[in-house]
Amino acid sequence: MKIVTTKQMSKVEQRAEKLGAPPKILMRNAGRKLAERIMEITAKEGNSPEKTSVTFLAGSGNNGGDCFAAAYILVYRGYSVTVVNLVKEPSTELAREYFAALPDRVKIITGYRSENIEAAIEAAELDYMTIQDRDVSKLKGKKELSAVEKILLREKQRMTEIRSAIISADILVDGVFGTGFHGQLEKDLMAIFAVGTGAYKIAVDIPSGGDGSKGTVSPGCFKADETLCLGCLKFGMTQYPLKKLCGNITVADIGIPNEAYDVLSGEHGYYRLERNSLAGFPPKRERDAHKGVFGTVLVISGSSSMRGAAAFAALGAMKSGAGLVKVASVEKCIDTISVLAPEATYIEMESDDYGFMLFDSSKDALKEAMDKADAVVIGSGIGVTNDTMEIVRYVIANSPVPVIADADAINCIARDIEILTNRKSDVIITPHPGEMARLLNCDAEMINENRIMVAEKYAEKYGITVVLKGAGTIISDRINTAANHTGNAGMSKGGSGDILSGIIGSAVAQGFSPYDAACAGVYMHGLAGDAAAEKLGQEAMLPRDVIDCLSDAFRILKEKQSENNSEL
Repeated sequence: MKIVTTKQMSKVEQRAEKLGAPPKILMRNAGRKLAERIMEITAKEGNSPEKTSVTFLAGSGNNGGDCFAAAYILVYRGYSVTVVNLVKEPSTELAREYFAALPDRVKIITGYRSENIEAAIEAAELDYMTIQDRDVSKLKGKKELSAVEKILLREKQRMTEIRSAIISADILVDGVFGTGFHGQLEKDLMAIFAVGTGAYKIAVDIPSGGDGSKGTVSPGCFKADETLCLGCLKFGMTQYPLKKLCGNITVADIGIPNEAYDVLSGEHGYYRLERNSLAGFPPKRERDAHKGVFGTVLVISGSSSMRGAAAFAALGAMKSGAGLVKVASVEKCIDTISVLAPEATYIEMESDDYGFMLFDSSKDALKEAMDKADAVVIGSGIGVTNDTMEIVRYVIANSPVPVIADADAINCIARDIEILTNRKSDVIITPHPGEMARLLNCDAEMINENRIMVAEKYAEKYGITVVLKGAGTIISDRINTAANHTGNAGMSKGGSGDILSGIIGSAVAQGFSPYDAACAGVYMHGLAGDAAAEKLGQEAMLPRDVIDCLSDAFRILKEKQSENNSEL
């Protein structure tokens, strides 16, 4: 699915105007789509419009204008409609026009402070929380009020009116900020969004308080049951924590011509991974095919204390279609893997006293194996020693085929970035946020707050493919960035990443480009995880179950592909 950044969406809308779809038409269509969705929800619940109350929390910009356009339609359908202007009065020309058109039957609440009140509150050194903490019940009975008391009473009445409109609503619509929000919500908005209500909550385009570019959220962000995304999904909505607050996401066609998206031609492309994104994967298996057709994966992995990592990487490659898997590891590791994966072949590497691979005695065997491979997977469980540093450096500098660097290979690169700059072939790195933080010498919090930018910039700087793991895994190269939606929290266990590296290596070996292979690997890994969770539950499932469920993932994928073909 094609998705866009918030900046790209602005360009598309500007282009749409030149193609005969001006902002007024788009706002009218957005309002109509929002109203239609509210009517669908009402009908689904078995309620009548006359018995349904809808409250719109509206901002001053065009997001609020979308609410006004929907309110106009709904009130003539019999709904009880309330509009609460939360920021200030409508400020854009279109928002003012649609607001002015609202009939008297729409209840309007001024939910924002006047500039005079703002100045008085500041002068009195009050803030929202101190106002709310004050007991103002006695103020109504006083004959004369001080200036501060008048402020307290007016603010309390304002919040009471807003709270009443929210609590009494059957459907609550958030149209305060939309995609233009950055920074932190004000305290009173946080409190308004936190008002307890049984209403069904809809966000227009994006929950207010969410950053549509990064996927981060302000404390107190509106939590929606459903988000009606206008025109096109915004990339930040694929990332957590924002995705969690969006609820169910629906993309509404508001009349933007397809040609308008041509304005983005040549720009970095953004996508949400879907089964249709995996065109040609897995490759068709002809009856006369042999193992050489499906490629050879060389897995350089494991140590005496990390034997499972090598097993998972090898099994991930084998269970996702590779024709041949060779494992280069130490003797104790091979003894274990050969029982779990007798189909693989093995290259025994000498080890030091701690069970980690040695470099000098294994260099020639590695070179020979790389020359015969179609993909190299390196890093899972190898440890970080002087010798493993040399192994990673040698492999990336000499491999004639793409290298998938995971786990300790990434940690080795973090110690010497020249390992990456001296690459001979394409490289795919698969860091989790902690490993990405080590690569950038920062903390994981910075990575999580800037996941999209980090993956893109790192891929661009070093000319590689970055798979930044986590909920909503991001895959990025110099041209495209994709976000995944398969997978679940049950995969948050040691060993899951090793399996992923093997699956990606298998896809590369079967002839897919590094970016396409990474997309296919991430999607299938998550799909297998979802199948395992369905069978066993997220708590009880293990990485070995994800491997076992790869067959289910391929079956599901092929069934869906067959359905698509039958529809054509």
